Amino acid sequence: MEDKIKYEMEFPIQVSPSLLYQYISTPSGMSEWYADNVNSRGEYFTFMWEGSEEKAKLLGKKSGERIKFRWLDDEDTDYFFELRIQVDEITKDVSLMITDYAEDDEIDEGKMLWENMVSNLKQILGSK
Repeated sequence: MEDKIKYEMEFPIQVSPSLLYQYISTPSGMSEWYADNVNSRGEYFTFMWEGSEEKAKLLGKKSGERIKFRWLDDEDTDYFFELRIQVDEITKDVSLMITDYAEDDEIDEGKMLWENMVSNLKQILGSK
């Protein structure tokens, strides 16, 4: 199996950090922009898209700040994906920081997927 490469992305979002956190950390919030449906049982989340289903384990979260998952397919690895809210101390600008992993030839595709999903999120939040 090919090693995956870590990549990070930043998306400025004009919304309050507390509202954004609701959309990145709850099954109901995530099912509005990230997947067709999201369920959770304890630390396990199930993400559903058009008939396919992926399970992830919640690795950790800090209220109002970040949430981190590992796909169960990657359970024996260090791979994860994290959604983190960053607020500029001076300007108070809010950004959604995304950390993810992909195989070398799939990074562009992964970034495009995140761009599309975050674009949906911004539309739902009424952000530019």
